[in-house]
Amino acid sequence: MEEISAKDLQTKLENGEKLNMVDVREDEEVAQGMIPGAKHIRLGELPERLEELEKDKHYYMVCRSGGRSGRATEFLKEKGYDVTNMAGGMLAWEGEVEA
Repeated sequence: MEEISAKDLQTKLENGEKLNMVDVREDEEVAQGMIPGAKHIRLGELPERLEELEKDKHYYMVCRSGGRSGRATEFLKEKGYDVTNMAGGMLAWEGEVEA
């Protein structure tokens, strides 16, 4: 599975790269803050919300610690999506967050 560190993802954002990020945490976790610009799709909703993701775009998956986003990454890879997991999740994120 392809992974990126939280620090490297933060650097990409700070350099102005347009990134497609999907946060797969639960609603109450996301309420504590998300990476600005991330799309919220709970892990359990991913199979029925696949049409919201485009196969010709690259996605970075985010969760609390990297476990659920890792499962989401594996699932999406099997479906033919270009996906990278953010290792360490929001616990490792030191950048800005938005409510």
